[in-house]
Amino acid sequence: MPSCSEDFTFRGLIHQVSDPGLLHRLDAGGESVYVGFDPTEASLQMGNLLQLCCLRRLQLAGHRPIAVAGSGTGLIGDPGGKSEERPLIERAELEANLVGIRPQLERFLDFSLPAGEAALVVDNGEWLCALGLIDFLRDIAKHFTVNQMVAKEAVRSRFDRPDQGISYTEFSYSLLQAYDFLHLFDHFGCRVQMGGSDQWGNITMGVELIHKLRGETAYALTTPLVTKPDGTKFGKTASGALYLDARKTSPYALYQYFYRVEDRVVGDYLRYFSFLDHEAILALDAATTEQPESRAAQRSLARAVCTLVHGESETARAERAAAALYSEDVAALDEATLLEVFADAPASTMSAELLAGRGLDIVEVLAASGLVASKSAARTAIAQGGAYLNNRRVAVDGRLTASDLIAGRYVVLRRGRRENHLLRFG
Repeated sequence: MPSCSEDFTFRGLIHQVSDPGLLHRLDAGGESVYVGFDPTEASLQMGNLLQLCCLRRLQLAGHRPIAVAGSGTGLIGDPGGKSEERPLIERAELEANLVGIRPQLERFLDFSLPAGEAALVVDNGEWLCALGLIDFLRDIAKHFTVNQMVAKEAVRSRFDRPDQGISYTEFSYSLLQAYDFLHLFDHFGCRVQMGGSDQWGNITMGVELIHKLRGETAYALTTPLVTKPDGTKFGKTASGALYLDARKTSPYALYQYFYRVEDRVVGDYLRYFSFLDHEAILALDAATTEQPESRAAQRSLARAVCTLVHGESETARAERAAAALYSEDVAALDEATLLEVFADAPASTMSAELLAGRGLDIVEVLAASGLVASKSAARTAIAQGGAYLNNRRVAVDGRLTASDLIAGRYVVLRRGRRENHLLRFG
């Protein structure tokens, strides 16, 4: 079985480390490791998933994970990755968001172990909001130069845009994060902070502060910044954000996103987001190269991520829905799942009264839906075997009746392999 550092290395999880000696400490176990999570929404999102998986790996290797849900720093806003000032959020909203985030953390981390091993969730608002300004400036800010802070990419990039600039509020963010590390060192014996590569400057300021004020060694570890196949960052403000809350991103949508990822990123994502062993991942790498049409790696990735986030039963439901997309099993889907599966398909509504008696001529239905340009085009599509009702091929003399309705009010029309139309009656 690989050691903790060997596993992190195989998975490409080590982007930067402040001291190579940290790798030996990770193999020995017994460290407290913290990661900060932004509570500016009531759900974490895919940009947090890598850190959640890393904390889980570390807990399985005998370390104590500490999740800092920052209502204190959330009041300020991290300038990292932002080209303009973040809108300020009230503390009551941040505290309410923490209630939504806690159950998501519990899916990844074990809070039931004995003290010293169980995961912790702490809110830095408890200590940051109690800080006196003069004491903070004298005791903490004194140890850093403006030159040092301006050199950080997140700050420098805003200096290069005089139309945006950066407020003193966001400029001070890195000082607050450094103080967080000091506080966790003093109260929980935490010597390791982990985060994405864009957090390197903030994390190393905490390492420096602990050394200056306590004369002790602390460590920084950053992971690669996970991006989508198009190179953009996963995040709340990015288009098509993926959330860990099923009410914001359904399990089916999450499953489908990872099932559809490109071959060139699926190997990295399997290493980052799955707990498959090394041999299984290497076998899936080979399958992607030798039989890409099988999408074996994508299927394993989608199953792994959906199970981590939502559990096995929701993953099984998502897989059944995916399988029904091109099979007659579509008729057995419940209404909520049907609407998820065809959320992106064109839709229209017809009166249920039209289904009375013999129902509707399928040629007329296809033409009315817009799937084909005319009745003659509908007849051609049917003659060529390319027209479907609830994934069953239809005949030229076919009719749509009430017995075809899914969940009592829907039918799925399809032309060819991928052109779907959801027709609602009511």
